[in-house]
Amino acid sequence: MVKRFSVVLVCSLITSTTAAGEPAWTERAILEHVDQEKLSGALSSEALHDLIAQGEVLFSAKFTDLDGAGRPMATQAIIPTKRKRPTDKEFHRTAGLDANSCASCHNQPVIGGAGDFTVNVFVSEGFANADFDTTDPQFSNERNTNHLMGAGLVELLAREMTADLHAIRRDALRKARANGEPVSARLVTKGVDFGALTAMPDGIVDLEEINGVDTDLVIRPFSQKGVMTSLRQFTVNAMNHHHGMQAAERFGARWTGEDDFDADGNPVELTEGDISALVAWQATLPPPKVSEPADSAWKEAAATGSILFDEIGCANCHRRALPLKSLVFADPGPLDAAGTLRQGEVAGISYDLGLLDWAAALEKDEDGNYLVPLFGDLKRYVMADRQVAALSNELLGQRFVERNVFQTTELWGVGSSAPYGHRGDFTTLDGIIRAHGGDARAARDAYLERADGERSALIAFLKTLEIKE
Repeated sequence: MVKRFSVVLVCSLITSTTAAGEPAWTERAILEHVDQEKLSGALSSEALHDLIAQGEVLFSAKFTDLDGAGRPMATQAIIPTKRKRPTDKEFHRTAGLDANSCASCHNQPVIGGAGDFTVNVFVSEGFANADFDTTDPQFSNERNTNHLMGAGLVELLAREMTADLHAIRRDALRKARANGEPVSARLVTKGVDFGALTAMPDGIVDLEEINGVDTDLVIRPFSQKGVMTSLRQFTVNAMNHHHGMQAAERFGARWTGEDDFDADGNPVELTEGDISALVAWQATLPPPKVSEPADSAWKEAAATGSILFDEIGCANCHRRALPLKSLVFADPGPLDAAGTLRQGEVAGISYDLGLLDWAAALEKDEDGNYLVPLFGDLKRYVMADRQVAALSNELLGQRFVERNVFQTTELWGVGSSAPYGHRGDFTTLDGIIRAHGGDARAARDAYLERADGERSALIAFLKTLEIKE
């Protein structure tokens, strides 16, 4: 079985191009890069162990300008974009740089965890140019840091759900062509209903009734808005935005025609293999668990709260578990798109999350599917209305997702990840529940109608959903 270690010497996957001639007191954070050409096929337990270890080194590293930190002539934009003029300062809370290390923000209660309000980020990916120095919400959306625990399981769920939705669409189109008349189909996968579509005999698809997912029917499971397709995409984006560490697969010569797109004097900042290592580390993070309180009163209250969770409708969106057919994680994945490595462009790798110690604790359903206890459904909902509007405080849409629409937050780990809400505006679980409007209004109102003791019991249950150190 593969276990997680803090720091391990990695020897089989790296090349020492950056370490040559460096003294022991070097101020570089990256001493060796991972060689993507040495990665292919299904990884053995040992090779996966090595890749995870190097990923942890990179996730924890405090990058310096010797590594390539900074982007004097490039913006935070997802599409590689040149600045009009160089920056006068490296660090800006608005569009980055805003952190020295991934672990600067993802650290509560463990590395890879959530972040306090003080490490909020400003999402301004829609702006090609970042020549502004203000936290005015007209220019960016302020977001709290989500935890990454169980992220590999979440991405695998999204891949399978996407495949199901695409299969439903294909089947409807086939039937419409064969029958010569429109065919409507419900878009239901793993018990989650994403509305319906109607396929026409000429191949046109009526998308009007699709709900909670993009019209391409791709589940994008990451970020508060559900707009990031994969850990690979998330990692490439974040490295540029927060650190000015640019991945060769997006900012290198293949896409930009330049070896040093941001003009900081560092042609090799993050190799394809480095990104693969970071993905492996995140994808293999153990999922949060439901803990059993030692305190007898808390244990009794949590049991009552668990029943209430279902009764008032929390579980309609925060589903306790979703079934997963396979624990095999491919990287690049089937949905990785332009700007990341894609299947067919490289040999690619895969690794079985079942090799990890924590996988043995996953329950299975009667069909042999793994039950992923995420307390979510990977669907977007309207989260505000005229009376309960606290969660509609953003001025900018993101990737065509409306301002008051957010993906269901996975509640696993919620007992360890305060503050709450997309901006971290709420210090208590009671506060964020009261802020649920729109599609969640009925559950919120049902919560408020309960007696004080019952509401307290629900909080007692939620506080047992912990990230274990």
